[in-house]
Amino acid sequence: MKTAILFPGQGSQKPQMLHELVQHPAIAETLSEVSEVLSLDVRTLDTPEALQSAVSVQLAILTASVATARALQQSGLEPLAVAGLSVGAFSAAVAAGSISLPDAVQLVRFRAEEMERMYPAGYGLSAIVGLSETQVAKLVEAENSKEHPVFVGNINAPRQIVIAGSNEGMELVLQKARAQGARKAERLDVPVPSHCALLQPVADSLRLQLQSISVKDPKPIYLANVTARAVRTAQGVARDLADNIAHGVRWYDATTVARELGCELFLEVPPGHTLSDLAQENLPEIKAHTITPETFNRLLNLAKNEATS
Repeated sequence: MKTAILFPGQGSQKPQMLHELVQHPAIAETLSEVSEVLSLDVRTLDTPEALQSAVSVQLAILTASVATARALQQSGLEPLAVAGLSVGAFSAAVAAGSISLPDAVQLVRFRAEEMERMYPAGYGLSAIVGLSETQVAKLVEAENSKEHPVFVGNINAPRQIVIAGSNEGMELVLQKARAQGARKAERLDVPVPSHCALLQPVADSLRLQLQSISVKDPKPIYLANVTARAVRTAQGVARDLADNIAHGVRWYDATTVARELGCELFLEVPPGHTLSDLAQENLPEIKAHTITPETFNRLLNLAKNEATS
């Protein structure tokens, strides 16, 4: 069974997430490697207090995801494709062998610090469920202004759209979405306006940094955030890592491409479960599961046994 590993983004975090990973040598090695790069114990970043910071959140998610993916890969899993949502793209790039973990840590720390510096308050993300991309785009176009900017962000499913921008601009769109019959229209636990033009300066800086590090062709196929294309070159990975912060993520399209490539099993690494839920909902013919300490061996065996059957 061809497998895709899914890497969650900001919003999936939870306290103690780095203390609840599977027991595996790759986990301990990864925690130590990240701690050395940061010059602090990375496990201090998953307290409720630390997780108030986007920097701690993004670094903790990167660490948990890469550690678990390494545990799977060192245990014999060879995924056909990897896909990461937002900051999860950096985890996917590490798992694909495109960038080193130390470089990913430095890039993610810079990315998160700049996001917080530019927008310390008053901005974020919201989700609208029950309206189409076209309907949400019309609402956003009507309310977007210089004073209260708001943009279409991620397309998680045909009727699950994320918007990004100022609190005031998002609230105007959310109110109209509810009036048009949205089943859900609410703020997400992300206090920065990811995946919109407000963060173009961060994308420009990341592009320069990526030019100065070693980026390699991905070994598993890397599924891009911005274009939802199957990427097989170092240049394509670098472009997506830089650009995704300032563009919407076409997540639904990316998972559809994974299925078209032949992936039948989707495994989401910690700390999230949203991506596996979306995959199962959007692609009911596939199997989608979340990796936990309790499911690790069973799902690893499922992937390996199906691959050889």
